[in-house]
Amino acid sequence: MAASGAVAPGTPAAPAAPPPSRAQAPAPEHLFRPLSAEDEEQQPTEIESLCMNCYRNGTTRLLLTKIPFFREIIVSSFSCEHCGWSNTEIHSAGRVQDQGVRYALTVRTQEDMNREVVKTDSATTRIPELDFEIPAFSQKGALTTVEGLISRAISGLEQDQPTRRANEEAVAERIDEFIIRLKELRRVASPFTLIIDDPSGNSFVENPRAPQKDDALAVTHYERTVQQQELLGLQAEAPEEKPEEEDLRNEVLQFHTNCPECNAPAQTNMKLVQIPHFKEVIIMATNCDSCGHRTNEVKSGGAVEPLGTRITFHITHPSDLTRDVLKSETCSVEIPELEFELGMAVLGGKFTTLEGLLKDIRDLVTKNPFTLGDSSSPGQREKLREFSQKLDEILEGKLTAHLVMDDPAGNSYLQNVYAPEDDPEMKNADCG
Repeated sequence: MAASGAVAPGTPAAPAAPPPSRAQAPAPEHLFRPLSAEDEEQQPTEIESLCMNCYRNGTTRLLLTKIPFFREIIVSSFSCEHCGWSNTEIHSAGRVQDQGVRYALTVRTQEDMNREVVKTDSATTRIPELDFEIPAFSQKGALTTVEGLISRAISGLEQDQPTRRANEEAVAERIDEFIIRLKELRRVASPFTLIIDDPSGNSFVENPRAPQKDDALAVTHYERTVQQQELLGLQAEAPEEKPEEEDLRNEVLQFHTNCPECNAPAQTNMKLVQIPHFKEVIIMATNCDSCGHRTNEVKSGGAVEPLGTRITFHITHPSDLTRDVLKSETCSVEIPELEFELGMAVLGGKFTTLEGLLKDIRDLVTKNPFTLGDSSSPGQREKLREFSQKLDEILEGKLTAHLVMDDPAGNSYLQNVYAPEDDPEMKNADCG
């Protein structure tokens, strides 16, 4: 059974003419500010708009903000003081991501129902236990919780029940039975699975245990199909045929692109590099002259290996942090002493040092507003403080630890300073 939507059809609000006078626009870098109750400067913009329910003027409030691991969003809320009509929507202000994302959450407790959820227009929501699905583009984007998603589906099914009871009583009875089952799930009468599949890659489900691994939440990144590309309005790129292969090992290629931060025109440099005792990789670096943003990305220059690679390295001396590290997009990183695991594709592909990788992990965890802002609990802040302290001790050489790199594609690498001899502190294992 599918729910076509949980809000009344039609556009909830349309700008009225003339609009009120605008305040002075803030600087571009301050348009999207991290979501925080302590930021007094972060105020919504109010616009007088036409109510599509009573056709009198109401108020639309727009808030430009940032959500961790999700980039920028625009939250809009409309309310009409005349008829009481209200509506809330969310729109992604960023670009479509390079890969789609699929979240599978096993809901067992009421705490799981309170998880923050960002669901975009293009996301499909499913509950396999009920054979229930909310198709893509049938609802507006929403910033809500797991309980809010189910409540929204219940409201969408209940809104046309009086008409169904008058015209199709049998269908109305079946929907009443299904609504009862949804309400039981809302009370968590039994465990169930919530799946959010978004080909745009812009949806998000909160991990309340961050920075630790969440056993109840599985996140999968995937390449979009041609049908999904067309659904998002993207044109699939046809492979170009070249008459002959060119030797690019001694050449730096340059091509034009847009900055991922400010969207200004930028230039990306790409070079094919041979790593000793490993394989060829492609290093891409982008430098934006407008905002100063710099980024680099590493792609494997070869095919997926027949066997995966699992590298276990014991960090015992500060000099170990200077070793070169190649982490592919398919590689997960684990530090057992800190009970920390970094999933695939979180930091993307990187060619850096061990120290650089650990600092990127620290920045990723400590700059998460869900664990530092007003929505975090004292227990979360204490765990995060202990995690940061231990990670700093590893970086300073005061604490020994193990680093485990698990890459099912076999395209990750950690420098062996004893090569071609074996490294006594490093273990390499092939995984089938």
